[in-house]
Order: sequence, then C-alpha cells, then structure tokens
Amino acid sequence: MNSQPAMPAMGGPKVTMESHARGDRVTQAYHQLRELIVRGRLAPGTRIVETDVAARLGVSRTPVRGALQRLQQEGYIVASGTGQQSRLAVAPLTKEDARELFAIVGEVEALAARWSAELPDTCRAALVARLREINAALADAGAERRPDQHMLFDLDQSFHRSYVEGGAGARLLALHDAVKPQSERYVRLYVSALVDEIGTSVREHTVIVDAIAAGESDAAQNAVRTNWSGAGRRLERVIESIGERGSW
Repeated sequence: MNSQPAMPAMGGPKVTMESHARGDRVTQAYHQLRELIVRGRLAPGTRIVETDVAARLGVSRTPVRGALQRLQQEGYIVASGTGQQSRLAVAPLTKEDARELFAIVGEVEALAARWSAELPDTCRAALVARLREINAALADAGAERRPDQHMLFDLDQSFHRSYVEGGAGARLLALHDAVKPQSERYVRLYVSALVDEIGTSVREHTVIVDAIAAGESDAAQNAVRTNWSGAGRRLERVIESIGERGSW
C-alpha cells in the first residue's frame, strides 16, 4: 500500500501572521511615541509609565514595551536606577548630546550630498532647481517681520531631505530616518531663538547647492559638514543661554 505524505502541521502560517501583527503593533506604537517625543508633546525629562502610555495610545502594554525598548536603544528614552527601581524618562536635551547628534547627522548628510553631486546631469539639474527654490522660500520666510517658525522649520527640513533623498541609497536613508528626528527635537524646541540665524543658514545652503550644481563631490560633502557644524555651534550658544531641558 502506498503511504500518503503526512499532512503539514497546521498553525504555522497563523503563528507567522500573529507575529507580523505583533510586529506591526510595536512599530505603530513606536512611531506614535517617537512623534510625541520629537514634537515635544512628551517633554524632555518626562517620566514614562507603560500603563499610562498604553492608555494614551489605546493599545496593550505588550507593543508599548517593545516600542519603549526600541526608543531606548535609539536614545529617545533613558533609564535611571537599576532593577525594579529603574525608571524610564524622555531623554533630556543637553549641549553634549546636541553636539554628538549634529555631528552624526552632518556626516550622514554630507555623504548623501557627495553622491548627489555625482548624479547624472539631468537628475542633478532637477535636484538643484528644487534646492534653489526651497532655499529662496526659506530666505523670504526668514525676512518676514514676524517669521512663521513652523514654516521655517519645514522649509529647512525639506531642503536637507531633498539632497539626502537625491543621493542616498536605502541603507543611508534608513540611518538618516533613525537619527535625524533626534536632532529635530532640538530644532523644534529652540527654533524661536534660532530665527535670527536663518540668513546664515541660507548662505550655507547656497554653498551646498552651488557645489552640487557644479558636480563637485568633495566641495558638496564639505559644505554640508560646515553647515551642520555651524548649526551645532549656534545651537550650543542657545542652549547655554536658555538652558538645557529635562536634565536631572
């Protein structure tokens, strides 16, 4: 008698689907929490309690726990104490942290700018046109008697993201997506004190655009480094004047 092949064990796909569902819930909770932190709705130094966060997001504690672990690994959340006495809080904004973050983002974006300068002529020309348009809008917005801080922030972010997307590959984009929002925390919170420096940023942006337009990869890379190191120094002065946020 011919033996029939054994039936495959049931439940494998179901487990996989459940795992994906849990992963999706963790990812969703992560993005929601990160957005709250980046936009300052969870202020630096705010204590994080799993049950409170779960209630706020309308989910169970399990995806919240996974999201918090990821946020802690990326530096958005810090722990104090050990063992059962350990407490989580939104990471403070400090001068030292800002220096490190701006240096990292500067290097990532500098590499993207280098590759943008190496794009084929047609692609590079389209990117340059967009960068000049955004930078001109930033200059106009900064020249207003009462500049719209949200508009200034959005235009500046759009400028940088344009050449990053233009030159970066998938890995560099993923790295940028992970690190850049941490620097945005600083810019959003201190933007009111940085409005007077918009003219400097516009001039530094112009150097970046000119280098990309000329296809000069070394110059483009160095121009972005200069822009971010300058932004870091300007922010450090503001933090020294206004004070750090959420420190203990």
